[in-house]
Amino acid sequence: MSVDPDPGTSRARVRRGVGAALIVLLAGAAIAVFVTVVTPHGVTREVLASATPAADELVAGGGDGAPLFVHVLGQVTHPGLYELREGDRVVDAVAAAGGLTDAADPAGVNLARLLSDGEQLRVPAVGEVPPAAAGTASDGRVDLNTADAATLDTLPRIGPAMAQRIIDWREANGPITSVDDLLAVSGIGEKTVDALRPLVVP
Repeated sequence: MSVDPDPGTSRARVRRGVGAALIVLLAGAAIAVFVTVVTPHGVTREVLASATPAADELVAGGGDGAPLFVHVLGQVTHPGLYELREGDRVVDAVAAAGGLTDAADPAGVNLARLLSDGEQLRVPAVGEVPPAAAGTASDGRVDLNTADAATLDTLPRIGPAMAQRIIDWREANGPITSVDDLLAVSGIGEKTVDALRPLVVP
């Protein structure tokens, strides 16, 4: 014959079981809250551009013309090769490369100059003497026979289109032997030639 347990004892056991379960539940909730508080909701990583970005890392400029590629190096935040647009200027290339560094000399480059496809743009540091541009004589004058489009574009009255015409003319007709030979280039007149005389060598 079985004996029923004391009802008071059974109720005490039930209360102890419920209490233990409640303690476990509260402890779990406390741990969850603690983990939520101490765990960061997001981690920000700074990724620096490499010296030679991949094609899908190229940064486009704001121009509306044909694409052109410019190699930006020197005192810019992210040196590399950038795709810009015809009509963009040096300031756009510098912006695409992340802007000037603290050591850069803003006066070392002409920020308003139009860019040419395939040019290399170097931003010097303060006090740095920039290397002579391609096609520049030892006295600083532009050599009409060896200067590239970017160098010719630095001359007064000569823009990117005119610079390319000079290159096309010398390729078709041979070396330029006199500054007056420029009169044979479409779009160049006496006033332009006179302005260029002290600045160029044939």
